[in-house]
Amino acid sequence: MTRLHFTAADLADITFAPSPNALLETALSVRLPSGMGCSRPELQQWRRLVKGSLAKRAGVLLDVVPRQGRFIPDFLFQPDASDFSMGVELARRTPAEQLADDLGRLPLSAVSGSWRRELACGEAVAWQTLIDDLYGYFSSSLAPWWPLVRDTAVVDRGLRAETLLRGGVNALLATLGDRFRWEPPVLHIQTHVEYDVQLCGRGLLLIPSYFASGPLLAYRPRHSTVLVYPMYAGDRPATATDALGPLLGRTRAAVLATLRRPATTSELADQLAISRASASEHSTVLRNAGLISTSRMGSAVLHALTPLGLSLLAGDSAIG
Repeated sequence: MTRLHFTAADLADITFAPSPNALLETALSVRLPSGMGCSRPELQQWRRLVKGSLAKRAGVLLDVVPRQGRFIPDFLFQPDASDFSMGVELARRTPAEQLADDLGRLPLSAVSGSWRRELACGEAVAWQTLIDDLYGYFSSSLAPWWPLVRDTAVVDRGLRAETLLRGGVNALLATLGDRFRWEPPVLHIQTHVEYDVQLCGRGLLLIPSYFASGPLLAYRPRHSTVLVYPMYAGDRPATATDALGPLLGRTRAAVLATLRRPATTSELADQLAISRASASEHSTVLRNAGLISTSRMGSAVLHALTPLGLSLLAGDSAIG
């Protein structure tokens, strides 16, 4: 169990990152095909997309992201980066001592040992290999999925903001997820180590993650502590008897409720026992109404709720 100890100043300085951290999401996604954190249907779908070609896609990333445990090298997590390119650039500027410490915590292998030593020494060729593979992997494996990641983050952000507005900081911290327990002024986080972190008035930065299987913590002595938490995954889909039936029609309301978990058109048809043509028609109407968003993945499309759609399902009477 990890415990975050808040002061009054910390409670007044809780902030949210505007979007997921692209570099960290890249690192976290590399180990997802091994099965870690793969319980959500949309993550299982992504896993199937990359599983057979991970080694070719990821290259040397497999040598710096451990497949087991929860350790992610610090240089692959740059909380201040606003996008993927900035994250890579900040990683490239990692001080040699920190980089050597990060790499020294990784298990050695005959394949990776020599290359890692070159990277730890700041060899330009080793760094360029890593940078090339970072960009290649992001482009092939995450960029097509990134609109869904952003949309899911927007839904999560809207949910957290609404919770904060309706219930204050206590409600916000009490509803971060099933691995968190808020007992003021301490946030208990389910981890594999016993650790106490005094926030000391520097506040807390919350970063939502699509690919994280559990919470991650980054302590920064001169800055706010960073807590990465899995994005809101929603409840199990409702049935066609959803209360929105009189407003939207029973089948269309069922489609909207089912998309509490993102799904393809085929998956919608299977779950609701309707034709694919009908699922496509209903999703088009919902998308045109701004209630869902659609992202294309090859020959398939993936549908997800927008903040408006999530609020409508939650019965938010303030929508206008």
